[in-house]
Amino acid sequence: MRLSLALAMSLVASSAASDFLLQVPVACSVGADCHIQNYFDHLPSEAAQDYRCGALSYDGHKGTDFALPTLAEMRAGVDVLAAAPGVVRGVRDGMADVRHAPENAAAIAKRECGNGVVIAHEDGWETQYCHMRQGTVRVSSGERVPAGAVLGKVGLSGKTQFPHLHLSVRKDGRPVDPFVPGGPMDCTAPTDDLWAGTLDYQAGGLLSVGFSDEIPDYAVVLDGTAARTDLSTRAPALVLFGLAFGGRAGDVMRLEVSGPQGMIFVQDVILEKTQAQVYRASGRRLTESQWQSGTYTGTVDLLRHGMSISRKTISIRIGTE
Repeated sequence: MRLSLALAMSLVASSAASDFLLQVPVACSVGADCHIQNYFDHLPSEAAQDYRCGALSYDGHKGTDFALPTLAEMRAGVDVLAAAPGVVRGVRDGMADVRHAPENAAAIAKRECGNGVVIAHEDGWETQYCHMRQGTVRVSSGERVPAGAVLGKVGLSGKTQFPHLHLSVRKDGRPVDPFVPGGPMDCTAPTDDLWAGTLDYQAGGLLSVGFSDEIPDYAVVLDGTAARTDLSTRAPALVLFGLAFGGRAGDVMRLEVSGPQGMIFVQDVILEKTQAQVYRASGRRLTESQWQSGTYTGTVDLLRHGMSISRKTISIRIGTE
């Protein structure tokens, strides 16, 4: 009887999953222009684990976070889209786009979602869209929207540390992981997820890389304004930096720079702990009268178990004064 009941429940879940499909809720290319920073937490303990048994989650997280690399992309504007057709149940706008900190915790109490939208779908399904940008919510309660309708833009409102859209999916009020809606995970790629297309799992990767003439402040890197487009031949230093997500203890960030005179430096930086986001920089000071004019190329590699899982290359022009 237990086996029959379990089989029946599995079949019901699979049937429900196949009847309700989700479009990607952000107008960016996931894995290229944006990424999934956090998945649904599947552990009942204080530890956290995503559906692939990875570390891209945190305790009690019941949604999927579609994140932008830096604040620069948020300012440029990335649309939030309705994942499925339905009726808007509620909206909120007017909350400021600021990183959550102890000093503003009281102001967002019971409004941790920030600016957002809730949509009711057929058969008891519901989606919720959180942390939208202030002043961009463009739908109203009671409005019927098709899949792909623009709801607003990705922001930094509510309880968040980085610009992203938090998408919650619920069935009859129960939180559901859209990657494994039918039940327990087995750490492998699912075959019955709720996505209309394919969303590949990315266990970490580089978000941005750039050159500077000094080691940039982390806040400036997160803002997306740290990278220089050109440097003087008398720049005091040549620095390459990389910002990544999903870094694990033991990973290596390799920073390599070459120029007209050949290889300038290669440095391997070992990550000492697992972090949601990680920033590292390396460089060389000017030791001669000036840098040689020409094009300089920087490559940042994120290595895991000796294999590259993400690589970005950038070039800069150092010209004559």
